[in-house]
Parts: sequence; structure tokens; C-alpha cells
Amino acid sequence: MEYDPIKNRLAKAIDMFPALRKLVYMAFNLIFLRQRYVLKEIRNLFRETDKIDLYDAGAGFCQYSAYVLSHWLNSNAFATDLKTDYLRSFSAYADIYYPGRFTYKTADLQTFTPSQKFNLALAIDIMEHIEDDVSALNNLYNALKKKGYLLLSTPSDLNETAKFTSEHIRAGYNKKELENKLNRIGFRIIKSIYTYGTYGALSWKLLIKIPLQLISKKLYLLLPLYYLLVYPLAEILMRLDMKTDNKQGTGILIVAQKP
Repeated sequence: MEYDPIKNRLAKAIDMFPALRKLVYMAFNLIFLRQRYVLKEIRNLFRETDKIDLYDAGAGFCQYSAYVLSHWLNSNAFATDLKTDYLRSFSAYADIYYPGRFTYKTADLQTFTPSQKFNLALAIDIMEHIEDDVSALNNLYNALKKKGYLLLSTPSDLNETAKFTSEHIRAGYNKKELENKLNRIGFRIIKSIYTYGTYGALSWKLLIKIPLQLISKKLYLLLPLYYLLVYPLAEILMRLDMKTDNKQGTGILIVAQKP
């Protein structure tokens, strides 16, 4: 399965119609359970009056930068990605809505460490794309201030779909193995949980897998009716997943701190 062509088409649509960006971010929050987990943890870590200096590593569409900049009004965000066009596009948007608070650089996380320091670094669904993950994690560690947090989300080794995603270097992580890597680098694990347990995995099939199959068959016109029918159930499943102590799952969420 290839996700990049779909993301690239979406990025082009946003460039052509900038007003779509907010709608796309809203849609992400409706259908991507991992995004809900990430935003919940950011809210748990920081009060509304705190100042967040965010390092959005592998930022993609920069939806997390947008969330932090809009909810923590004295915050700043620095984003990196290999897709310069994605970063440039969001930067133009940020210049209008968050002037002077967003910067970016096209960079490879395996070799790049920012010159400034941050109190929050995000690595959301990027580690599975990186061959030298230890170097990337070391660079994230070095980018943090003392007591700064790393929030990491990645597929687990229980994720069968990840094994067939062409952009992935590895199929997924063993949870304990990933915790050990972070500990050896110097991180202290604050929280480590499975996401996309039984309920979440079913919601993913309803909201992502089946719609992608419809798109692959060029059945685009069925999508509005399909989502109208299945979304109420999928919403319940996502909420149940977030309330459940998943003993296993196809995703991993880790909050780690630099001592």
C-alpha cells in the first residue's frame, strides 16, 4: 500500500484552495485516532498558560504545529520534513495566522540537530520511515531542553498493514525494544501504551482501510454516503479505544522526558 500519492494529491489541493487546510485538519481529527491520542497528551503535559517551544519533527502537513500555535498563544513551532513543498505551504499559511511564530527547515532527522532547544518534540508516525532510528532519536534528545518531552507515535510490530506499506523501512516496533532504545539514549519513560487496540483497529478499518479500497476502485462518489453510515459507530469505537487499557494494539504511544 502506498500513502504518499494520496498525500501528495491532498497537498496539491490545499495549495490550489488554501481554505481547505482547516477543513483537512478537522477531517484528520475526525478519522485519525492517533491524532486524538497525541493531542490529548499535549493537553496533559501543558497548561493553557504555558509556553511551548515545539519541535515538529517529520511534520508532514504540520497539523500539530497548527494545533499548538492556535491553542498556546505564546508558543512557537519549528518543523522539519523531507517534503519542502509541504513545509513551505504551511509556512505561507502560518505567516497569515501565526506571524513570526513558525519556522522550518528541510532536514533528515538521522543527521540533523536544531541549533535551538525545545521543551516538546513530536515524532508522529515517522520512526518507521527512518533507517538509522537510533541516530534520529539521539538527535531528538539533543534538541530538547532539560525536562523537555518527546511524544512519539509509531506502528507496533502487531500491525500487519505496516508490513505492506511501501514507504516503511520497518514493519513496526516491539514496544519493549523501543522503550529500551529510548532508555539507552537517556530518556526517562513517562508513559508507554498501546493504541489501536480491538476497538481502535476496527475504527481504522471502517474509516481508513475500506475508504482507500473504494478510492482504489474509483468509487469516490460512494464515500459521502459510506462515511455518513459508518461514522457514528467508528466514533464510538475510537472513544472506547481511548478509555481502554489496551493489552496490545497496532500502535504505540510513548511520552519520554529528558532528565
